[in-house]
Amino acid sequence: MTDSRVRRVVESDVDAVVGLVHELAEYERASHECHLTAEQLRATLFGGSPALFGHVAEVGGEVVGCALWFLNFSTWRGTHGIYLEDLYVRPTERGGGLGKALLTALAEECVARGYQRLEWAVLNWNEPAIGFYRSIGAVPMDGWTVNRLTDGALTALGGGTRG
Repeated sequence: MTDSRVRRVVESDVDAVVGLVHELAEYERASHECHLTAEQLRATLFGGSPALFGHVAEVGGEVVGCALWFLNFSTWRGTHGIYLEDLYVRPTERGGGLGKALLTALAEECVARGYQRLEWAVLNWNEPAIGFYRSIGAVPMDGWTVNRLTDGALTALGGGTRG
């Protein structure tokens, strides 16, 4: 059963979650790349067609951790899975099982819905996270490299005429 400190995100959590995402960006040495606003997150989580989902971890009524995720699909397995975009627990709350509780909640979502994958990326230098992920049985996907198009390259590729 899921840890009672973890629950689905609700609209009143949005400001706290945005703050946590910005803390995560700072921890990952990329705060200059994080532009998330409460309005964006609220619309994405709670708009007419939500494409992002989330869980939060609370201690003493305060949101101190979050997991933001979306569905992906495996053509090889023929089922959806969960892609974990962000997992963050404030440093002052680490070591108390909240990170594992958040991941457990996502694993429970997968099992309950028949999803066959829970995936995420981790920065190569983040040894504490890598050690934690391995301790729960996660395995790195050696041989795969994440690719990304953003900014000018995305605009250049997507700016052509539509057929």
